Amino acid sequence: MIDRMLEAMNPAGGEYRRKDERLRALATTTLAIVWTAGPDGVIHVDNPSWAAFTGQSRASYEANGWLDALHPDDRSRVVEAWRQAVTDACRFVAEYRLRRHDGQYREVAAEGAPVFEDGRLVEWVGYCVDITERRRAEELRQESESHLRFLDRLSVASRGVVDATEVMGITARLLGEHLGATRTAYADVEADSDRFHIRNDWAMPGVASSVGTYSLLLFGPQAVANLHKGINLVVGDVDRELGDEGGALMFNAIGIKAIICAGLVKDERLVAMMAVHQSQPRLWTDNEVAIVSEVVERCWAHIERVRDTAKLLEQDRRKDEFLATLAHELRNPLAPMRYANAILRKVPPGSNQALRAQAVMERQVSHMARLVDDLLDLSRVNNGLITLKREPVTLRSLMQQAVETVQPALEAARHTLDLRLPAEDLVIEADPARIVQVIGNLLSNSAKYTPDGGHIRLAARRTGERVAIEVSDNGIGIPPEQQGQLFQMFARLQHSADRSQGGLGIGLALVKTLVQLHGGDVKVFSKGIDEGTTFTIDLPLQEPLQAVRGSLTHDEAAQRGSDAASNTQLRVLAVEDNVDGLASLLVLLETMGFEASGAADGESGILNAASFRPDVVLLDLGLPGIDGFEVARRLRADPAHASVKLIAVTGWGADADRRRTMEAGFDCHLTKPVEPEALGETVSRLAAARG
Repeated sequence: MIDRMLEAMNPAGGEYRRKDERLRALATTTLAIVWTAGPDGVIHVDNPSWAAFTGQSRASYEANGWLDALHPDDRSRVVEAWRQAVTDACRFVAEYRLRRHDGQYREVAAEGAPVFEDGRLVEWVGYCVDITERRRAEELRQESESHLRFLDRLSVASRGVVDATEVMGITARLLGEHLGATRTAYADVEADSDRFHIRNDWAMPGVASSVGTYSLLLFGPQAVANLHKGINLVVGDVDRELGDEGGALMFNAIGIKAIICAGLVKDERLVAMMAVHQSQPRLWTDNEVAIVSEVVERCWAHIERVRDTAKLLEQDRRKDEFLATLAHELRNPLAPMRYANAILRKVPPGSNQALRAQAVMERQVSHMARLVDDLLDLSRVNNGLITLKREPVTLRSLMQQAVETVQPALEAARHTLDLRLPAEDLVIEADPARIVQVIGNLLSNSAKYTPDGGHIRLAARRTGERVAIEVSDNGIGIPPEQQGQLFQMFARLQHSADRSQGGLGIGLALVKTLVQLHGGDVKVFSKGIDEGTTFTIDLPLQEPLQAVRGSLTHDEAAQRGSDAASNTQLRVLAVEDNVDGLASLLVLLETMGFEASGAADGESGILNAASFRPDVVLLDLGLPGIDGFEVARRLRADPAHASVKLIAVTGWGADADRRRTMEAGFDCHLTKPVEPEALGETVSRLAAARG
């Protein structure tokens, strides 16, 4: 361009003057600044485009006044380059910041060249071009490339990491090094809480770590509100921009003078934050703020993947352990049952050996039934299939019934039970069977994990409008770091493996879920190994009523079964395809005083009913040929059996199964294995209801 300008100014009398005027006219209309100077480099002519751009008058920019329009930090450098060019009579090239007429400094590229006439330097001519936008575009391009290179480096560095805390550490280090920060930290925020945890950070040598737990309120109310909305906290100068209540006290206490804190909001909840600390004030760029925001989101996504993977691996491990334990727990009762059965075949009926063998079989069957019941209950609860049968009930009666269920285990281990019933009649709205199950599970848990001859306490007390039920023991205790996983499904603590009496690791998960369904909660406390354990159940209270009944105790149920057995003889038909099961059931019914008859399939059952004319039919559902539902429908359709009572006796015990039997015309649904006392009481009650 300079070359073309010089060619245009080639002197040729009037032609030279006309071209000179054209050049000056061009200078007032072009976006570039065209300037001229004397051979000594001093401005002594009119430069209209310079005046238009800078706002300087001729009097201001003449001589060396034009230097006043340059940025103070650039003047000495430009003066030296201009002086050297004038001295050497060579081309002048420079870039500097030039103040525009509105006071804004703009980046310009300047170039000038000497003009010779007959070998004599007669003047200088040059131009300045505003390159601010071009420079910014180039900077943005470079920043973008740097941004992408950093994110790629971060992805590569953390790709194979499977520990969430290590992911945080790698992210903090690389981001801190990339931004030249004093310290960087990644934090996750507690749900429904103002606390956040910095689990790993990075800091320059000599700078203290910020790892720990903090309150969001330290940032000040406005910053906290913004973070919850996903608005970043960006402070270039803590002392100048923030007051003490706005977070300056906290920042200064940990040596922070400038900060970027980018929050990540997921599903309308603040879940994580990435903080960049600077020990000196710093003017943060938009690109720096953007990269921190992107990093916190990428890091969180990686952490979630890592945690989900770890959770799946842990669940898989616990599943395998559970299946192995289940096989072990189910095999354990089979051995004594097989031995007891062999004994019964060899000893006289009614002998002491026979009675002991029968007792063994009864205990082991009950144990297996409890295992299966726990599994089914947990499955029903987790799938929302359980329905609570709430009623007002006194806590005292529930506690007494729970003690009855575990009394044999307490006596077998020679434990001392300290039962502290509430002094007042505390009433709760609950499913009695489920609360007895909850308290019984906790007592059973204490019995298992307390060495023989231990001390167990069951107590309850009012706490305002709620009640606290405590089950405590002086057993093997629980390490604090393991207490958080205690209520998880299939959780089995490692330190207790060789000191318990088995179990599937589902009892406490079931306890917690059942308590929560009642609007309560359960917590555990232990100082550590060999320091005992205390479980506390929290439930809402109901105002005392004039008449509140509890469920039947075990002894009451047994007594009712015994009374029913002494009633007038009733005819009971049992339809069961398991030959051994049918034979033993018929013997049991006869020992209860009933007249019993049996059938091994559905068709035989219908024929038997026609001749036997039963009062009650015990009907299995999974029969060969026609199933129990079809048998029930045919019996209900026959006027001859209009008054017969139908009881489903089946291994299917879900709520959906109970609805099906009710719809099919059954009067009652019993789940195998049925307690003999409960069976006898149910048969007698339904038979009496025939009228």
